[in-house]
Amino acid sequence: MKKGILFVAVIFSMIAISFTANAEVKKESFKVSGNCGMCEKTIETAAKSIVGVVSADWNKETKKMIVNFDTEKTNLDAVHKAIAKSGYDTDKVKADDKVYSRLHSCCKYRK
Repeated sequence: MKKGILFVAVIFSMIAISFTANAEVKKESFKVSGNCGMCEKTIETAAKSIVGVVSADWNKETKKMIVNFDTEKTNLDAVHKAIAKSGYDTDKVKADDKVYSRLHSCCKYRK
């Protein structure tokens, strides 16, 4: 009986491992407009709100976003759209003017 239970547990473990082995984490980088630490927090939070995003790091000096995401759960377009919805332009998606106008004065980057 114990051998049977152990056998079933091993089979389920192998199945679980095979499903996680299929997940591919992809690393991408792109430009996001912004100015300060408050922008950084908002931009990174917006990206991380997408299911499947493993990590997001925006550099305020270079304006470069580096994002790692599970290709089985999301795609790069979803990350661009989430950031734009928070008020920040990416190199693919422009933020809505109404949302942009609500940003704190130090976060406004459009001239």
